[in-house]
Amino acid sequence: MTDPQTAKSAPKLAKVNPLLKLVLEMGPLVVFFGVNATFGIFPGTAAFMVATVTALGLSYVITRTIPVMPLVTAVFVLVFGGLTLYLADETFIKLKPTIVNLMFSAILFAGLMTGRLFIKLIFESAFQLTDRGWILLTKAWMIFFLFLAGLNEAVWRNFPTGTWVSFKVFGVMPLTLLFSLAMVPVIMRHALHPAENPPENLDGDDKTDVDTTAV
Repeated sequence: MTDPQTAKSAPKLAKVNPLLKLVLEMGPLVVFFGVNATFGIFPGTAAFMVATVTALGLSYVITRTIPVMPLVTAVFVLVFGGLTLYLADETFIKLKPTIVNLMFSAILFAGLMTGRLFIKLIFESAFQLTDRGWILLTKAWMIFFLFLAGLNEAVWRNFPTGTWVSFKVFGVMPLTLLFSLAMVPVIMRHALHPAENPPENLDGDDKTDVDTTAV
C-alpha cells in the first residue's frame, strides 16, 4: 500500500500547454524545412539535430520528464543525422522515419504478443480504457506506423529531396492528427469511468497483463 505521506510529497509533473506541446513537436521539423529550403539538405539536417535536442531539453525543463517516443526519435535523428553529415549522404536522414516507424510497430506487436500493452504506458495518463480498448488501439497504431513507413519510402525514393522535406512537415503531422481523431470513437466506446478502473497493482510491477485470447 502506498504511504499517504510519500504520495503527498511526490512531485507532480507539470502539464504542457497543448499549443506549446505542438510547437515543441513541430518546431524541429519547421526548422528543418526552413534551413533546407534556404541552404540545402546538409545544413538542414544539422539544424534539425540541434532543434530536436533543444526541443527535448525544453520539454524536460517544463515537465521534469522526457516522453519515451520523442526521446527515441531524437536518438535516431542524432544517429542518422550524424551519418548523413559524416558520409555526406542524405539517404540516411531519409531512411530514419522508415526505421523509426517500423521499430515502433514492431515494439507494439511484440508487446501485444507477450501481454504487455505498451500503448497504455503512453496514453494512460490521458485516458483509461478496457483491455479490449487498449488492444484495438495497439493494433491501430501498429498498422498506422507501418503505413507511415511505407509512405516515407514511396516519397523519398520517387520525389526530389525538397518534396520529401515538405512531406515530413506538411504531410506526416496532418495525417497523424487525422488518425488520432479517427481513434476517438474507439476511445469513447471502450473508456473506463472512474468507478470501473481496475485496482492498482500493489506489487509495484509495471507489467500490464492482458488476456491473449482477446488478441
